[in-house]
Amino acid sequence: MVPPAGPLLCVRLLPTAPWTVSTRPSRTSAARGSNAGAARITAAAATNPNPATTSPVPAANTPAADASPDAIRRRNEIEWALKLEEIKSDANGQWANGAKASSAYNDAQGTAAYAASQASGAPNVEGYGSSNSAWSSKTADAGIEWLELEYARPVHASMVRVRESIGAGAIIKVEVFDEQGGAHTVWTGADSTKGLNFLIVEFPKTAFKTNRVKLTLATNVVPGWSAIDAVQLVGTELR
Repeated sequence: MVPPAGPLLCVRLLPTAPWTVSTRPSRTSAARGSNAGAARITAAAATNPNPATTSPVPAANTPAADASPDAIRRRNEIEWALKLEEIKSDANGQWANGAKASSAYNDAQGTAAYAASQASGAPNVEGYGSSNSAWSSKTADAGIEWLELEYARPVHASMVRVRESIGAGAIIKVEVFDEQGGAHTVWTGADSTKGLNFLIVEFPKTAFKTNRVKLTLATNVVPGWSAIDAVQLVGTELR
């Protein structure tokens, strides 16, 4: 039996945008204190210096935006592609260059399909569903599984982006490791990711440098297999 077949990312969650799930970290040994303040949105309003003598400007005759399902889908796809490109181009982000896991489908090792190494590198799964280009646990709905990733450059980390490619929503904990190998939980909770998306975990920049990330999944939370396409560690060498 193979993982269920299917067609072969902080920010904020927009109702019609499919690319990102925003996640707040819990307070942990690596992330004590208050979180960064929420982004502030401001709008500049033009003021009329002399409203009594200035005539009103007629509204522009702009056609309404196409609200058909096909137009909405196309706009979402464009926005998703732009957001993915922004994440891939993040100068402070790096993709894993090595990985190991609690298990893998078909007991895959090395660079075989579904092996832990498939979660290394930049995202390369094109659609939500089973793909041999992503790591997948040995069995579906087995309960606790984990995936640990290594990165080339140790950094003072402030964010982890996890691209889930099937069984999205199964992650329950994200940890980073200090130079002595000590684990620090930067987030734990219920993963609200849906579809081919990024779980984005932000936390106060770590005092230590890290080049290891560990994800813990409860694969029984979401029916079927759970798979990870790629994991990005975001941070800087200088604190």
